Amino acid sequence: MTNKKYLPSVIVLYLNYFLHGIGCSILGQVAIKEALSASWGVEVMAITAISAALGLGRLIALPFAGPLSDKFGRRVSTVIGSFSYAVYLIGLALAFNAGGAGGYRIAYICAIVGGIANSFLDTGIYPAVAEIINKAPGVATMGIKFAISGSQFLLPFFLGIAVGQTAGGLVSYNALFYAVGICYLVLMALIIFFPLPDADQKAEKKEGLIEGIKKANFSAGSIAMILIGFTCTGTFQLWLNCAQNFAKEVVGWAQPEIMQSFYSAGTMIGLIVTALLTRKVKDVRFVMVYPAICLVMMLAVLMMPSQALCKVGSFVIGWAGAGGLLQIATSVCNMLFPKIKGTVTALVMIASSLCNYTILTAAAQMTPSGVMTMNIILTAVGVLLGLFVNKNYAKMLKAAEADA
Repeated sequence: MTNKKYLPSVIVLYLNYFLHGIGCSILGQVAIKEALSASWGVEVMAITAISAALGLGRLIALPFAGPLSDKFGRRVSTVIGSFSYAVYLIGLALAFNAGGAGGYRIAYICAIVGGIANSFLDTGIYPAVAEIINKAPGVATMGIKFAISGSQFLLPFFLGIAVGQTAGGLVSYNALFYAVGICYLVLMALIIFFPLPDADQKAEKKEGLIEGIKKANFSAGSIAMILIGFTCTGTFQLWLNCAQNFAKEVVGWAQPEIMQSFYSAGTMIGLIVTALLTRKVKDVRFVMVYPAICLVMMLAVLMMPSQALCKVGSFVIGWAGAGGLLQIATSVCNMLFPKIKGTVTALVMIASSLCNYTILTAAAQMTPSGVMTMNIILTAVGVLLGLFVNKNYAKMLKAAEADA
């Protein structure tokens, strides 16, 4: 670590993503979907469209969030992100209380705000932790995913604590929405006063997204690397948001919520093992191998559906799909474009957000089996992109060093 004075800061930064683990996956839980659908009078799968709105919010904000982080500092981006996330979560509770079509519309708008929050957290915190833990930036960014997975592992427990009933007899999880929203406001206050290095900001005037893109030398390989942000997001987001519905409707599993814990356990173990492997294996190898593992696993679940395979599948997708793959893709892109780290992080996250919005919007209209098939196709494309990137990586790295 650069300096021990940044230790409290990095803890607060990671805590933002611990809470994000709840915010980004809570709408994928069958229990939450059923509670919200009962309040709003919509089909359970229609709640997936609210999750897609998170991706829309990210798309709206990312073109501005990356350059803003580079120009004005990581603190500004992180504060905006924390405040917006509080609005999203507290807004979901208010939307539940509103009921009917009005509640659904309020939740959709709040989810867009949540996506905006995610953009500012990504472009503020990813570069910040890499600057603080500058001797191991890949491990630093994977620590973000570990924080997310920790809260996702505990999410079924949190749901059990927070569950309640309204006066009208509806099941409600509003206590959890309020609690996490308030915690975000506390973290926002802390990050305002805690020190951050902002090392890459001291030198020269920073450029906007378009200017940075114009001056960067993009090759077919680097474009493929950014597109992996799209495909790897689809792999874990479709599983996270729809696999429990597959288990309930296709397998006949009445209460598949435990899949969340298997998924999160796989992610956390995967992060530790991947962090150790990155000392001996190049980061770029994972963008080829991990999607291939996910592809094989999902084919097995689709062809031989069972409770046991759903549990194993959740663990494996958590490991290979969500166990730091997006973070590794971001880290590799930062190595390829060291002068525009905030902007290139924004590009990867734009690809990720585009996937989140389009794929989850489509999934809201599909059967659980159809969603699984779509995920298999998308992941297969990711495997091909990974193969292409690995084949051209040496040439890409040489070009990056020449441009440095």
